[in-house]
Amino acid sequence: MKITDIETFYLRLPNVEARTDSSQDTLLIKVSTDAGIVGWGEVDSSPSVVQAIIGAPYSHTMVSGLKRLLIGENPIETGRLWDKMYDATIFYGRTGAVLQAMAGIDIALWDIKGKAFNQPIVTLLGGALRDRMRVYSSNMFQFSVQDTVARAKAAVDTGHTGVKFGWEPFGQHEKTDLAYVEAIRMAIGDDVDFMLDVGHAWDMKTALRRARLFEPYNLFWIEEPLHPEDISGYGKLSAGAQQRIAAGEQDSSVAQFERLIDEGGVDVVQIDLTRAGITQGIRVANYALSKGRKVCNHNFTTDINTAASLHFLCAIKNALVMEYCVEPNDIARKLALNPVKFEDGYALLPSEPGLGVTPDPAIIEKYLVK
Repeated sequence: MKITDIETFYLRLPNVEARTDSSQDTLLIKVSTDAGIVGWGEVDSSPSVVQAIIGAPYSHTMVSGLKRLLIGENPIETGRLWDKMYDATIFYGRTGAVLQAMAGIDIALWDIKGKAFNQPIVTLLGGALRDRMRVYSSNMFQFSVQDTVARAKAAVDTGHTGVKFGWEPFGQHEKTDLAYVEAIRMAIGDDVDFMLDVGHAWDMKTALRRARLFEPYNLFWIEEPLHPEDISGYGKLSAGAQQRIAAGEQDSSVAQFERLIDEGGVDVVQIDLTRAGITQGIRVANYALSKGRKVCNHNFTTDINTAASLHFLCAIKNALVMEYCVEPNDIARKLALNPVKFEDGYALLPSEPGLGVTPDPAIIEKYLVK
């Protein structure tokens, strides 16, 4: 079997708001083969930048677009193809958008591999350690406490046992932050886990002060309070805060994650497969396990990310919980013809070959940027 084509599909909502909501657009990757097997992947990045990386022509041995590298290759050889892409982009890659582009292709290759062997991806990763994952409802903060509380109550009413809120308008003023945290905890009660995503808003001392201020509200974790490059700050915060500190969604390489674990000391390692890929994701999870750290996915995009994350988390020993984006738009919620199923606050592992989900051509056509 050989790869015959790699196509990209840039999906975008008609009206994109000026805020940190990555569910408003996405880039889908379709890898085709001469055996008629097609694989789907996704990249959570700047879609146009990733399209350029995939479609770029050959420059020299260490500067090449990804598509030309893979045409004619055997898609089953995921590890070798990851290394081939990495080596051929080493002058302009090694992190960021290049690894994110590789990640989307990597997910599609694993989808093909599963279909070729008539097995779900989790089986090819070593086998399912569980057949479901507890899901938390992942939300953007709304621009009023009242609207945010309404979302929190909706999460509990739909069976979620965990809820997260993140990003603007949170993080700017201590009094306002406290009002949001207190209101959410009161709305969901003491038995529902409450994750807080700060969105890089604080420095280390502010984060430590807020962590102590929020101790009465029993946060499940505090996520990304610092700039992702403030590794030393994460180390001090992780040592000083009583709550778990979670981070990693901005990272794409094994080396970045190793620093975050070793020097940053984070308790929960958050891996976005649409930025790191399944091949690297497993390497990071194994390293985190060796250091006694738990792993959670990051997912604020589509059903492709949801399915890939579910296979990944069900295959690793140190999976903690699964993020599920509940932003109410068609790209985030309605991409797949056969989406992952949920029951009693859990996502059920698909048993179909590959990812187990397929994009709806009608949704692609509706939101495709042409």
